[in-house]
Amino acid sequence: MPGRKRTRKRAPSGFFRFESAHSQTVTGFGDGDVVRLRNENGTTWVGQSEMQDDDTVRYRFSDSDGNSISGISDRLGILLRDQKGRTWRGVVI
Repeated sequence: MPGRKRTRKRAPSGFFRFESAHSQTVTGFGDGDVVRLRNENGTTWVGQSEMQDDDTVRYRFSDSDGNSISGISDRLGILLRDQKGRTWRGVVI
């Protein structure tokens, strides 16, 4: 009886671009589970992506000052929310 091959789903890799409602941008690169972003002020956000069972991806980022941004993506894009309640919409290119 042949065994089943297990395939591990990987989070999207590539160039990330996010924009807030106030036209602030955050951009960066991700490779698999690790993502590194930088905003217009030069602050670096380091985070991780985690594949979920329903083909969505959960993102969590933090900066050196202890601020955090988290969110989720689906096939249409990524939606993040920071700790002040501001939303950021983005895509992986």
